[in-house]
Amino acid sequence: MPTDTLKFPFYAKLAFTLVSLIAIFVILWLGQGIITPLLISMLFAILLDPFARMLQRKLKFPHVIAVLTTVFLLMLFFVGLIFFLSWQISDMVSDWDKIKSNVNIHISNLQRMIYENFNLTYREQNELLDDATSQSKGFVGQTLISVTDTLMNSILLPIYTFLILLYKTHFVKFLCKLFSMEHHAKLQQILAQVRVSIQSYISGLFVQMLTVSALTTIGYMIVGVEYAFLLGVMTGLLNLIPYIGILIAAVFSIAASLTGSPDLSIILGVVIVNIIVQFIDNNFLVPMIVSSKVEINALVSIVGIIVGGSVAGVAGMFLAIPMIAILKVIFDRIDPLRPWGYLMGDDLPKTWRWRNLKFPLYSPHSTTDTLTISEEAPPVIFTETITKPDTKEE
Repeated sequence: MPTDTLKFPFYAKLAFTLVSLIAIFVILWLGQGIITPLLISMLFAILLDPFARMLQRKLKFPHVIAVLTTVFLLMLFFVGLIFFLSWQISDMVSDWDKIKSNVNIHISNLQRMIYENFNLTYREQNELLDDATSQSKGFVGQTLISVTDTLMNSILLPIYTFLILLYKTHFVKFLCKLFSMEHHAKLQQILAQVRVSIQSYISGLFVQMLTVSALTTIGYMIVGVEYAFLLGVMTGLLNLIPYIGILIAAVFSIAASLTGSPDLSIILGVVIVNIIVQFIDNNFLVPMIVSSKVEINALVSIVGIIVGGSVAGVAGMFLAIPMIAILKVIFDRIDPLRPWGYLMGDDLPKTWRWRNLKFPLYSPHSTTDTLTISEEAPPVIFTETITKPDTKEE
């Protein structure tokens, strides 16, 4: 018996899509305290799943013991990292009086230079500085609240990660029960591709973090900055927060460089090291290590990071790219959503070769897609049409 399919016009489909997107964003914003740690735990579970399976296969661990050991090692890693950072920061805090004194010296020199070149009195400069400080307090406060919430939710991360790894098969069976048998093969392909993409992306981030930390530490040692190792590790960690993290790391490094001396050359050295490291990171590490794992174009990445930050703060910015990668994997394997997956992707060749060197290439004339789009529009011929009024002969 044939079934009638109800077809909606385009404006009705657009309205339904917009209402659904608004509902999703409202749910994410209202439930960020619950959803955000769950999503982060899911990423950790996907990353740690091969290690847990290796313990079961190689060492014959029971499933529960393998999962428990995996989560324990993850906690041990983070506890060690936090202990190292807190130990180094406590040493640096002991030099706070010296930092404050050196900062006051630089502020006095800067105010004198502004007075001599721009004829602004010290009182006017202090008023402008107070206005700028009052305007930035709201942003800094929101950032600190977001970081504090992330740290508070980190208590739940090991529990969620353990339970997700423990009930992994249960969740997969649940997804299979949502779809008919004919779609199970495609569902398994999607789950396998999601696992590979997330594991590759997070491992790429880890390699990027280690590389940025090493390069920054070496640069600070050459410049002569105290606590170079601590500042290098913190720069690598904060670099995981897109755009904002490296700015916070640079400001913190400049402040920490004042523990040695008020010499301006050290501050310039810190700025130069950060510029060089970011140039290497953005032009070599990200395209080769991170972007090669998740093929998402830059526009979608930036918009996703901004949306993630507005919904869930720093944690949302960190989760933006993995969530977009998961959506792209799903869209690419569902025929009606395939155009959206292509929109999120990036099919432009990334390098062009000159002799034995490779350089970034972003050319609209080269694409990996088989569809050819001509940039030259066909000529438009305008014809004049004259309509004469109807006249009746009397």
